[in-house]
Amino acid sequence: MCGIVGYTGGRATIEVLLEGLSRLEYRGYDSAGVSVIDGGSIALRKKGGKLAVLRSSLEVAPLPASATGIGHTRWATHGGPTDENAHPHLGDEGRLSLIHNGIIENFAALRAELEADGEVFASETDTEAAAKMLGRAYRDTGDLTTAMQRTVGRLEGQFTLLAMHAEQPGVVVGASHNSPLLVGYGEGEHFLGSDVSAFVKFTPSAAALDNDQIVTITPESATVTDFDGNPSEPKRFEVDWDSSAADKGGWSSFMAKEVSEGPIAVENTMRGRLTDRGVDLDLGVLDADVLRGIHRIVIVACGTAAYSAMVGKYAIETWARVPVEVDLAHEFRYRDPMLDEHTLVISISQSGETMDTKMAVQHAASRGARTLSICNTQGATIPRESEAVLYTHAGPEVAVASTKAFLAQVIGQLLFGLHLAKLRGTMTDDAIAEVVAEMRELPDELREVLAEQTSVHELAHWMSDTRSVLFLGRHVGYPVALEGALKLKEISYIHAEGFAGGELKHGPIALIEPGQVVFVVVPSPRNEPLLHSKIVSNIQEIRARGARIIAVAEAGDAAVLPYADVVLRVPLTLPMLEPVLQVVPLHIFALELATAKGLDVDQPRNLAKSVTVE
Repeated sequence: MCGIVGYTGGRATIEVLLEGLSRLEYRGYDSAGVSVIDGGSIALRKKGGKLAVLRSSLEVAPLPASATGIGHTRWATHGGPTDENAHPHLGDEGRLSLIHNGIIENFAALRAELEADGEVFASETDTEAAAKMLGRAYRDTGDLTTAMQRTVGRLEGQFTLLAMHAEQPGVVVGASHNSPLLVGYGEGEHFLGSDVSAFVKFTPSAAALDNDQIVTITPESATVTDFDGNPSEPKRFEVDWDSSAADKGGWSSFMAKEVSEGPIAVENTMRGRLTDRGVDLDLGVLDADVLRGIHRIVIVACGTAAYSAMVGKYAIETWARVPVEVDLAHEFRYRDPMLDEHTLVISISQSGETMDTKMAVQHAASRGARTLSICNTQGATIPRESEAVLYTHAGPEVAVASTKAFLAQVIGQLLFGLHLAKLRGTMTDDAIAEVVAEMRELPDELREVLAEQTSVHELAHWMSDTRSVLFLGRHVGYPVALEGALKLKEISYIHAEGFAGGELKHGPIALIEPGQVVFVVVPSPRNEPLLHSKIVSNIQEIRARGARIIAVAEAGDAAVLPYADVVLRVPLTLPMLEPVLQVVPLHIFALELATAKGLDVDQPRNLAKSVTVE
């Protein structure tokens, strides 16, 4: 969740660090700090609160110019968000500076050991124990890289560490264990970051460290080894978006901007993968023979990604006739699932760093299952630890509440479902061509939905004091209902629940009282007449008990008009594609309601964009 940036080179180091940290604010944090090498000493500044507090402090009392520095935004775990607990932390009597993402699980034992040897601690953090240990190792070795190799073997948990020592100007050393770290390559300069956003303004050339690796950067070089000192050459890649893509671009919030980018995200995910009559996917080792031998698919994900997976389950089972399960990633490995070489485990993660999902992938691989990642972030850990990856190319998503990434994740699974159906012969070429033709229409249909949301804005403003909202759906509309409820909870702090329509009489109808607002996701009467009649019956039942009905329904659906207070229209499309259109009004509603309440829609309380601890 925290943000890390390191730099050595000829630029104004403090500005590089602050720029990188500002690009990482979306990850969530409650304190920030930077340090630089000043001659033969470390100069440091850290503050509780947002990055603006640190900036103000540096404007009043600037740190000295330097060619080497590290910066950090912290989400409090061990100790509150105070100046003392903020990173960086010091070792070797103030000559070494260290920052840390993750959790050091054995820090209490390490701290007790260090205190017994006379070390004095200035914070409540687990990180300071690592700084003290690294400082001692440096005194023994006289080399920061060697000291890091010696220290990481004593640490338990998951961590990314960045450190520098006053006696080695121009050197920053990083280590990664179950936590992301990327290198940025420049001319006469190098960067380190927990995300490419930290340095993409300065260079698009990057590489991601594998697990249990150490990197040493100088202005001239970036050298990678494993924890035992064996050299390694990471695979470089070029970031396919520039820093302007992570700017608001005149929008009121990143979430508003990202909702507007839904059509582009869908276009980019499909680009180069749709042919005249089918789908062209290159999944590497997961070739035709392997996929034909798959007997079962398990999709692992968390939160919004898990709801996209529920849509994917419907499509893949219907088209490819393979049984599909959806597992919450954090429950997957703990239930000891049955896995073998005929099981395909698909992981879905916007960031590619979600710890629960990463551990699920590792568990699947250890049991012999085949693995495929659907991910939005180049160079992320989960794609690198999977056998194959389908990148969604949605572009950077900064707001904590995911919107365009959800659309792209659904599209990615639809592409895979058609690809698998073709390989297995479960759909005719004509049937696949019909779906492909409809998918090509989705970007323009999304633009149409986005252009007709005045009623959503009005709804949100008259509902700004609402305390509870229910969402109802059937078939692929059920995960849309769950996603709509999640968005409202995430950014508006309103109680919201999503239900399957058939469950209404099994309990949820007890919640219906006069004035209760219920969103109903209505399937197309032309494509799904039976499901449509069932959901209209649900609407009648809850309307009879005084609820206020807001229906998300196909343009031309007259059957809902007598029973709905408001109808939000979406274009007609095929059943499996409906969620891509239906979810957008719900995303906009959550955005508008949170805005009407005066809340920060991009950084909601207690949440972070990338959950990198279990």
